[in-house]
Amino acid sequence: MPANAHPNTYGSGWECDNGFRNKTGKTCDRIVVPPNAYLSGSSFGRGWVCARGYREDREGGVSCERIAIPKNAYLSASGVDWNCERGFRKERSECVAVQVPENAYLDETSFQTGWKCLRGFQETGNQCAPITVPKNAHLNYTGNGWDCDRPFQRVNKSCVLP
Repeated sequence: MPANAHPNTYGSGWECDNGFRNKTGKTCDRIVVPPNAYLSGSSFGRGWVCARGYREDREGGVSCERIAIPKNAYLSASGVDWNCERGFRKERSECVAVQVPENAYLDETSFQTGWKCLRGFQETGNQCAPITVPKNAHLNYTGNGWDCDRPFQRVNKSCVLP
């Protein structure tokens, strides 16, 4: 059994101690952990993981570089990326303010604009225009269009009896 190894717990053979790796089948070599990283305790991969707020460098993954967090952003829960604060949206490597038009509200599920129109209004360019509901009709359940009352039927922009 080589140095920096211990017997397998499940029978014959040996395995390397924590912080060492078996590369040749005969020795246990020390895992070199770069600054801002820690041992992963895993027998596969590099044997180390970058600390929260750092990620492997793009030049070959031999070091950990600090994640640059732009203004109006915060480190994500995973610790390996960043998100924009409420009221801002990601545009390349920065957070830009969401311009919410009149009759609209912030909506983080709206990836393009970052806002949605209030009920009774519909998006027209970068604005929210009121929906014109004809006689014998009502706003639909989503509030972004209209449906005819029963028993009326839609004909172009009006509701008529069949």
